[in-house]
Amino acid sequence: MTLPRRAFLQTTGLSLGSLALSELFAADTRTAPGAHASGLPVVLTTLHHAPKAKRVIFLFMAGGPSQMDLLDYKPLLNKLHGEQLPESVRKGQRLTGMTGSQSSLPLVGSPFKFKRHGESGAWVSELLPRTAKVVDELCFIKSLHTEAINHGPAVTHVQTGSQFPGRPSIGAWLSYGLGTENANLPAFVVMVTKNKSGQPLGAGLWGSGFLPSRHQGTQFRAGKDPVLYLSNPAGIDAASRRRQLDTLNKLHALKTRKSPDPQIETRIAQYELAFRMQMSIPEVTDFSKEPKHVLESYGPDAKNPGTFAANCLLARRLAERGVRFIQLYHQGWDHHGGLPGGIRTQCRETDQPAAALVADLKRRGLLDDTLVIWGGEFGRTNYCQGKLSPNFGRDHHPRCFTYWLAGGGVKAGISHGETDDYCYNIAKDPVHLHDLQATLLHLLGIDHERLTFKYQGRQFRLTDVHGNVVRPVLA
Repeated sequence: MTLPRRAFLQTTGLSLGSLALSELFAADTRTAPGAHASGLPVVLTTLHHAPKAKRVIFLFMAGGPSQMDLLDYKPLLNKLHGEQLPESVRKGQRLTGMTGSQSSLPLVGSPFKFKRHGESGAWVSELLPRTAKVVDELCFIKSLHTEAINHGPAVTHVQTGSQFPGRPSIGAWLSYGLGTENANLPAFVVMVTKNKSGQPLGAGLWGSGFLPSRHQGTQFRAGKDPVLYLSNPAGIDAASRRRQLDTLNKLHALKTRKSPDPQIETRIAQYELAFRMQMSIPEVTDFSKEPKHVLESYGPDAKNPGTFAANCLLARRLAERGVRFIQLYHQGWDHHGGLPGGIRTQCRETDQPAAALVADLKRRGLLDDTLVIWGGEFGRTNYCQGKLSPNFGRDHHPRCFTYWLAGGGVKAGISHGETDDYCYNIAKDPVHLHDLQATLLHLLGIDHERLTFKYQGRQFRLTDVHGNVVRPVLA
């Protein structure tokens, strides 16, 4: 009996262990202009304009950091502490169900001290002493806004350009359009800080949506096997794995002479990438050769896999090896109560590693073409959730919040956009999330209106039908 070739691949896939799970490895990588390492074409063989950045590291603070306690200094709130939010400021804007029924909306000033830092004179909270040391490398955007008022839609909006699940993530769009510069690593890598609680982070946030599944993010985890199912199963060594792949390739070559099958070609390419990753992943996750002073710069947790510090160091190692998009998630910023203690913990975990990442990239000559982004899905309210107390909390606030960007073609040492004295509305130069996404693509040499994919009868893009490049922040 002759076994059909497709059936052969299906039945032998399980014997290949991790290789059968090819969709896990979202990594079609570039070996030459216009081609992935898999042999599959990239979409943009010619960029729309000269890029300033080659890669992106996105430090996503899940939960919504409080802008007026970190980076948007508002002394008026301390003067008016305990007074009611004026209706002339609120202007009837909707609130979440958690505070919409409150009869009292008392303003609450930040309990943390602010100082100016660097030649730029940026105001930074005492909670971020390490960030304060690199402010002259940062571009603050203090006028971001979004429509989403709850976590699920808001996080999805940041990561995919839509509040509704199912769209491709930013990293998937970049993998689809640009691939990566390293044939042995995925184009899109995701890391989530271990042992953190908060709003759940589903794999759809780094999914490929309606793009081919090879473009979804590859999640790196703490532990012996950073990528699940990558190790050989018991009884299979590297030489045996190589012989299996060689046999598959010979069968493929015989079939291709008569009738090429793109699906099989894709599968074979992913098998080959997974084989190469068995060597590249252990190398990139091995910090043993990192100098002591570098490890110390990221903080005491840098040697502890899965911590934010270790993930920041790994992000730098991935960036210097050509990974296109590196997404770090750090949960725990959703402070409806207990904000003073909770935000201290968050900053203690993230401030030093994030600042060290910027400094490390600059020291290695990588910051010029690496765009680093820090921010969450929205901000926090200037009024207290519940009764005013020393252990107060703040509700979600999508009307204005702060991000910082570094490197990759953005101006250093500037602040763009302003909020009003109450930190409730935008006073100058509003920046929508779609504008931020359009700017990100622009810095990578992509016109956000031209990177599209036809699905269900129409062309889709990351910014949907919105977005304008924020040109004042471009270097």
